[in-house]
Amino acid sequence: MPQISHKGKILPASAIRKLVPFADAAKEKGIKIYHLNIGQPDILTPKGAIDALKNANMPIVEYTNSAGNLSYRKKLAEYYQKNKIDVTENDIIVTNGGSEALQFAFSVCLNEGEEIIIPEPYYTNYNSFAIQSNVVIKTIPSYIENGFALPPIEDFEKAITPKTKAIMVCNPNNPTGYLYSQEELEVLGQLAKKYDLYLFADEVYREFCYDGAEHHSVMNLKGLEENVVLVDSVSKRYSACGARVGCIVSKNKEVMGAAMRMAQARLCPPYFGQIFGEAAIDTPESYFTEVSAEYTKRRGVLIEAINNIPGCFCPMPKGAFYTMIQMPIDDSDKFCKWLLEDFSYNGATVMLAPATGFYSDPEKGRKQARITYCLCIEDIKAAVKCLEEALKVYPGRTN
Repeated sequence: MPQISHKGKILPASAIRKLVPFADAAKEKGIKIYHLNIGQPDILTPKGAIDALKNANMPIVEYTNSAGNLSYRKKLAEYYQKNKIDVTENDIIVTNGGSEALQFAFSVCLNEGEEIIIPEPYYTNYNSFAIQSNVVIKTIPSYIENGFALPPIEDFEKAITPKTKAIMVCNPNNPTGYLYSQEELEVLGQLAKKYDLYLFADEVYREFCYDGAEHHSVMNLKGLEENVVLVDSVSKRYSACGARVGCIVSKNKEVMGAAMRMAQARLCPPYFGQIFGEAAIDTPESYFTEVSAEYTKRRGVLIEAINNIPGCFCPMPKGAFYTMIQMPIDDSDKFCKWLLEDFSYNGATVMLAPATGFYSDPEKGRKQARITYCLCIEDIKAAVKCLEEALKVYPGRTN
């Protein structure tokens, strides 16, 4: 029998989705699943964007420009300028979600075997993008005890080798919810400048910053115009994860020229997604004010409830809608699977994302899981109660 490629063999399963078959089996048995594992908001998608799709006059669903529709890119430029990010439509290529934007960035900026330095824990799918692009992720540990703050810059500098080509951050962070400050970004920018590295930033959660905190974009780091590559998406901003539209943004013309050639090879981004995305930019500010207020309430309920469970701890996230939870368990993979296969409380159980997939060394995530507060408050309370009861009877509890 023919063998699949080495790349095919080593591609990891998503820490967020690998337990879906067990959740489906539980649902078949009539068990309700509280999904704390995935960032799928239950917030309503903006009506204006939905109406734009319903009312689109499209006798033919045509190819679009490989860079994305010009009208959409102009609107995106207006959006960024409103957010104090000075770019034009020529600095933007529309992609099939933020995922393709990351693949473009990895592929056009790094040669095979070159390295990207990323603070960990980090978004699990970065591993797959790196493998697909034949590049290597090197990690700098951050810690739950201080809320996963940026590690000391000295740790980054020690990790730089002749193969290092880029530093990457997700801001606000998925999976930790940490929000990097202007000062933290500046020291990373100075390091990127000193060693002539790219600075990648995944900023898809820009709108979700709490307690009066302000988001700072790497695009505004002075003197880094040729180093910075921004990745973005409509998925979480407009509660539209299925739209599958994102973009790559940079003032580096050589990077964007190469990304454009990749964009041409895959022909074009989604026709319908661009109609949606263009209309979504007109979403009133009141929408985001209400969404932020709702997530703030959910965050407070979740964090307080988790920290009241004996043996559990999670820090207060500053942005996005995730946090990491530390639990008194032997193995998060086993525990998360056990929750779906062997446990229920009042006909329900909870689904978590084991943290083993968010670390370069799975052992670092054995006692942790990523959780999200995308559910309504009533469901969050019920989910945490399930988790509390589960930890009382889990055979692998450690204290």
